[in-house]
Amino acid sequence: MSRVLTIDVGAGTMDVLYADTESGMHYKAVVRSPVAAVAEQIRSAKKKLLLVGTEMGGGAVSQAVRQRAAKENVVTSTSAAMTLSHDPDRVRRLGLDVLSDERAEELAEDGGFSVVRLGDIEAARIKMIVKSFGVPFAFDAIGVCAQDHGMAPPGVSHLDYRHNHHKAILEAKPHLCSFLRRAEDVPEDMSRLRVIVGAAQKLTEAQVYVMDSGMAGMLGASMDPRVRASRRSIVLDVATSHTVAAALEGGELCAFFEYHTKDITTDHMDRLIEELAEGRLEHRQILAEGGHGAYTRRALGFDSVEVILVTGPKRRLLADSRLEMTLGSPLGDNMMTGTVGLLEAIRRHEGWPAIAYT
Repeated sequence: MSRVLTIDVGAGTMDVLYADTESGMHYKAVVRSPVAAVAEQIRSAKKKLLLVGTEMGGGAVSQAVRQRAAKENVVTSTSAAMTLSHDPDRVRRLGLDVLSDERAEELAEDGGFSVVRLGDIEAARIKMIVKSFGVPFAFDAIGVCAQDHGMAPPGVSHLDYRHNHHKAILEAKPHLCSFLRRAEDVPEDMSRLRVIVGAAQKLTEAQVYVMDSGMAGMLGASMDPRVRASRRSIVLDVATSHTVAAALEGGELCAFFEYHTKDITTDHMDRLIEELAEGRLEHRQILAEGGHGAYTRRALGFDSVEVILVTGPKRRLLADSRLEMTLGSPLGDNMMTGTVGLLEAIRRHEGWPAIAYT
């Protein structure tokens, strides 16, 4: 048994879980996400803006950069520019000057810029959080989950590329833990996750794992005792930026969909949940509605669903649902869904004894 640190890097929060599987003790924190913090730094910069660092989650960061670039010249390193697009020419068309990483770091030293460093893993901050738990910064494994669309080739939608990546994994092994990757096994085209791996490896010599945040959230939600006691279930994680729902049977994934949380309406979500269970959702249909995508292996049958469990910081958006929903709390905490999913995936990969997530 081991000491494990798991981190869920979301759009609104960064959730941190330290678990000692031998003693059964765990400590946790929910803090502002790097995406939200960096976006505010960009918006409040007083001097000419210079971006350095690495690729990180876009969303609010990309929006803040675009707003600055529409009014004034913005300078960025090549690596930081990956946050906006993997195509440097596209970044330049947004009005940014793209420089080599070396040149950008030189400019960062001359004092003429407001320098904002991009990155999902802030070493000093994570060490401070763990220190506040009162435990040593020493682990046997570290897991981080985040959303990565991958580096789609020209002419391929990043949503289709992500969909095809997920589909290949699930057709090989239809279990959510299949999305866990050891540091050395992360595909070359998953650039954000690879950057996260590099940053996490600088924190510790422990084994580093990464995972898609949506899939980690679904796995974590399925660790709720009420789901584990059911044969057929639907789990949802209504997160700040994205909402993911999965139909599960005996731990096997039958279907899932991913939507933008900002576009949720209760009636629409009720319909999607029913169609998810009936196996009627198609990827193209969800894209046409403005969603993120869907995948269906087989129908579960809505009438056979024993529990619909909802987690996530925005789950109140479904408070008026006509469906009977159960509020989930794996490890006793609604906000630990992704970190619990990571922990469970690592536990299974390492072959450790079962953990009671009550």
